[in-house]
Amino acid sequence: MTVGKVYLVGSGIGSINYLTLRAYHLLSQAEVIIYDALVDKNLLNLVSESCLKINVGKRGGQASTKQSTINNLLINYCSQGKQVVRLKSGDPLIFGRVNEEIKALEDANCSYELVPGISSALAAPLLTGIPLTDREISRCFTILTGHQPELLNWPALAKIDTLVILMGTRTLEKIINYLIQNGRSPDEPIAIIQNGGNNQEKMWIGTLKTIIKQVSGLSLSPAIIVIGNIVNLRYMSSSVTLPLAQKTVLITRAKEQSSQFSLLLQQQGANTIEMPALEISPPSSWEQLDLAIESLSSFDWLILTSANGVNFFFQRLQKLGKDIRILGKIKIAVVGKKTASCLKQYHLTPDFSPPNFIADQLIEHFPESLSHQKILFPRVETGGREILVKELQKQEANVVEVPAYQSGCPENIDIQAWEALQNKQVDIITFASSKTVKNFYKLLEKALNTNQKSDIISLLDNVCFASIGPQTSKTCRELLERVDIQAEEYTLEGLTKELLKYFG
Repeated sequence: MTVGKVYLVGSGIGSINYLTLRAYHLLSQAEVIIYDALVDKNLLNLVSESCLKINVGKRGGQASTKQSTINNLLINYCSQGKQVVRLKSGDPLIFGRVNEEIKALEDANCSYELVPGISSALAAPLLTGIPLTDREISRCFTILTGHQPELLNWPALAKIDTLVILMGTRTLEKIINYLIQNGRSPDEPIAIIQNGGNNQEKMWIGTLKTIIKQVSGLSLSPAIIVIGNIVNLRYMSSSVTLPLAQKTVLITRAKEQSSQFSLLLQQQGANTIEMPALEISPPSSWEQLDLAIESLSSFDWLILTSANGVNFFFQRLQKLGKDIRILGKIKIAVVGKKTASCLKQYHLTPDFSPPNFIADQLIEHFPESLSHQKILFPRVETGGREILVKELQKQEANVVEVPAYQSGCPENIDIQAWEALQNKQVDIITFASSKTVKNFYKLLEKALNTNQKSDIISLLDNVCFASIGPQTSKTCRELLERVDIQAEEYTLEGLTKELLKYFG
């Protein structure tokens, strides 16, 4: 019987950029993940499709799952032999109720491991350029919780150079009064950092006597409060000056697609939300592809126009017990940098790839006469563009099209993406194919319960649309009535470059 284990993991300040490698690996291997409300939902993309995801809330001032229920969930799944990740924001041992969970696990003889995370108490000030120590004005700092400030030793705390307060926005006025009553100057600087480390980050800087008026009537949670002269020693943080800092990018992609594009954008300061707009699955029947593989020696060229086509073709080749050496005499043409990269994973290099990585130029630049060439074209079963096949046939090529995979629209829009769109938190939407545009539009129609284009256009009125190439841009204009950015090089790297140029 498999032995279960619970990993009490800190997710850090929120962004995947600041997740520890240990946490990253544990998430990818988790069978059950039990997570808090403040955890960045993008981290859930790291877990497998089969992983059970349980949201237990745990956010101050809001309804959440009882601690006893959480304890029982951990024990029950661990006892079933599952690898369980208990994902908490920040560091699990800084003002988290991990002690109660550890005690419950120990009483039930459940194995567990603590995995640190970067606490917002340290990261939020750093990312806004506020150092917590300085040889002259801040030789020490203290981290405290704002809950029940009346129980704290304010005469002692008032003497400490720098105070970092978590969960203190609702008791801010009390905290300030205690500090001033115990000798702190009303003119002392204070910073309130809300949503530190992500695109909704806001900061208010004032003094102990002015800050209450500055934030009057505002909802500040979740926030970190920094009090001390060190606030005046604020540096211009590089994270603030990155080209896509404070921008939220909604990435429409295939459900199974990797997050490499997200990482490219996050390195430039963007907050990313990945929205599945395609569902890739096997074809309705393998018969045609299997017959083509059995007669591979009769073909002159194999044309592959997507990474999905590459993967499904070679996986089927292996399933049928064939070796890639069976392709020895067949020449391979690929469309797209990503397709070529995917082919390389099977230790093969294409014989031809058209300029600008687009299918429309494959015919024009083909390295030899197409007349009477027998071409195998494994492709999406339905919904693909027909222009390439028609152009090949015009050149008297014998084209054998076989379905290698299906590409469909997800049943419903991703919840995190939908909430961000409704709350006008999305600055940019990227489209890497015409089909992602079409499916995105369908998902919005269903979510809005409308067939009126004006409703969709109104929802997206202030959003920048970024397209990977001409065909995708054409679909954007047909459905969304505009496109704002188009990559010059029709790759995700090219699209990233164009975004940096536009916003930088």
